[in-house]
Amino acid sequence: MTLAVFFGCTFIAFGPAFGLFIFTIARDPLRIIILIAGAFFWLVSLLLSSLIWFIAVKASDPQDERLQKGLLIFGVMFSVLLQEAFRFLYYKLLRKAIEGLVALSEDGCSPISIQQMAYVAGVGFGLMSGAFSMINLLADALGPGTVGIHGDSQLYFLTSAFMTMVLIFLHTFWGILFFHGCEHRRWWEIAAVVIMHLTVSGLSFCNPLYVGSLVPSYLLMAAAAAWAYLLSGGSAQNLRRFLLCLRSGASPQPGS
Repeated sequence: MTLAVFFGCTFIAFGPAFGLFIFTIARDPLRIIILIAGAFFWLVSLLLSSLIWFIAVKASDPQDERLQKGLLIFGVMFSVLLQEAFRFLYYKLLRKAIEGLVALSEDGCSPISIQQMAYVAGVGFGLMSGAFSMINLLADALGPGTVGIHGDSQLYFLTSAFMTMVLIFLHTFWGILFFHGCEHRRWWEIAAVVIMHLTVSGLSFCNPLYVGSLVPSYLLMAAAAAWAYLLSGGSAQNLRRFLLCLRSGASPQPGS
């Protein structure tokens, strides 16, 4: 049973992201480098926020429950802001990288666009975030023990896996929205990403009422996905063609 939980939660949390990596990133060495660098930037932001959290906890009274809860909320919000600050730094770094690639290319064009960089960087942020969210839970899922044997929710591992999956996708979409906002100086798009990130992180305080955290997170993911799709040049017509498996320029048959 523990192996079934382990593999089931692993495939739920990382299966879709692994598919994105295989089909859209793995064949391009430059995209792999951008993904790894994005994961590194997220990791550095986590290390810095963990350091601040460690200092704050050590400097506070561990017996004061109200203070500890306030520090927990502060730590989550500070971590989110730090992640978005490092996303901005990574955008600046990639912008410089594009200028260097253009200077080195023979035709004066970059081999990768800023939109593609935004997507790959978002996947890198999401994969590293998901790995740190689930690695300890997956280790516990191997047993020994039975989830919920003492009256707790038996859906803990399953909901954690679905939450990890949605966070990976959200980071991907947030990367596209954030880079687009930076590229076109639309600061309200950047603010929207930060607000959505703070909202999803704050929803985790609804647990163990998992419906209160999962459902709004998936609704935000759907909204962010639609927004990122439109900013990337997508349209309702292109989506319809994709769903109907139509080629560009073809018209649907009558009755289809």
